Amino acid sequence: MRFVVPVLVLVLAASSAGQGLAAGAKSERTRLGSITPGAKALIEGRVVAFDARLAGDELRTRLVVDLNRKIDLTAFTLSDPYRVIVDLPDVTFDLPAAAGRQGRGLISAYRYGLFAPGKARIVLDAKGPVAIDKAFVLEQMDDQPARLVIDLVQTDRQSFIKKAAVEMVTETITAPVPAARKNDRETPLKRDGLPVVVIDPGHGGIDSGAIAPSGEEEAAIVLAVALRLRDRLERSGRFHVVLTRSDDTFIPLAERVKVARSNQAALFVSLHADFMPRHEGDARGATVYTVSDKASDKEAARLAEKENKADLIAGLDLSAQNDDVVGILYDLTHRETKNFSALFARTLVGQLKGAAEMHRTPVKSAGFVVLKAPDVPSVLLELGYLSSPEDVRMLASDAWREKVADAMSAAVQSFFANRVAASGNR
Repeated sequence: MRFVVPVLVLVLAASSAGQGLAAGAKSERTRLGSITPGAKALIEGRVVAFDARLAGDELRTRLVVDLNRKIDLTAFTLSDPYRVIVDLPDVTFDLPAAAGRQGRGLISAYRYGLFAPGKARIVLDAKGPVAIDKAFVLEQMDDQPARLVIDLVQTDRQSFIKKAAVEMVTETITAPVPAARKNDRETPLKRDGLPVVVIDPGHGGIDSGAIAPSGEEEAAIVLAVALRLRDRLERSGRFHVVLTRSDDTFIPLAERVKVARSNQAALFVSLHADFMPRHEGDARGATVYTVSDKASDKEAARLAEKENKADLIAGLDLSAQNDDVVGILYDLTHRETKNFSALFARTLVGQLKGAAEMHRTPVKSAGFVVLKAPDVPSVLLELGYLSSPEDVRMLASDAWREKVADAMSAAVQSFFANRVAASGNR
């Protein structure tokens, strides 16, 4: 069921908007200083979501999000797993750090974030089939902020599927492809003989990835390392470098693979930071993964399964992928591509040993979707475990990030030097 609420633009005095934010927000501070993302957005005149809460029970549940002004919204449901998707214009989320992690009533948890340039999204994980009873935004009043309200009621699977089928007939639900930005996923790059290296900071936007008990988020950590690696490779003058994302934006898995293939990349490096549940052990250290139809161990299989569900976290309907994309994602990689991927994995581990703590099994393999471009040597680097306090201290350290970026840059340069030398000896 789809609802569209007309937009009403309100002119707010800076003082009243600031007071509304201060009254409702308990947001965490950014690493850049004491100004919260919401306060910065208010200064820039943008829409801010500064508080959110769930109310109700197993029969009826309500989500309320406090905003600094009224906006439009679109709400719909998806199944398998059951989700409620709320699409919004460019909203800055300045919610409390723990917002969405605890569910209530019909909702087990919810996530939020930037989904594409100019688009934000809230995804609510439902415990079972639900129906959207109401979806609206209240205007700001003297004694309260503008409020987004989503009312959900319990329903049965047959009714849920019937409504979902109607939605799919009237409108195909697909992921918006983020618009290209300068020095970011340019397609294609000009050919001048330099190899193209694609760096893929995992997760982003609505998908923060793993979260440490102390609050550090995977998406922010891997982006910080990716930017450092890009700068080093570009300074060398030996490569063209493309980032799948250069800010906190969600990029679908298929789009990440397409970035590498459309740019005729010579190497694809995906960056992540895992989280190990307590019952699965106390692992720590960096691990380099290559693609394989059969996982090297249970930990690799678990990680690949989790990462391959990243699109579901953002509420995407994966059945909407066209045949061409599906073929790219699930086709077996060429033997030569696999061999080059394995060569770079060994080279990367060799360089990282002097800069980072390594996992007891530093090279593994599993069926990661993001590594399945058939013609691009690809690896996935898990920088460490956010479940390990020792790893978290390193991952959050600027000095550690600098050392790791240096080691990765050296590995890339060594890899291509060896490939050139091998080609010359043929």
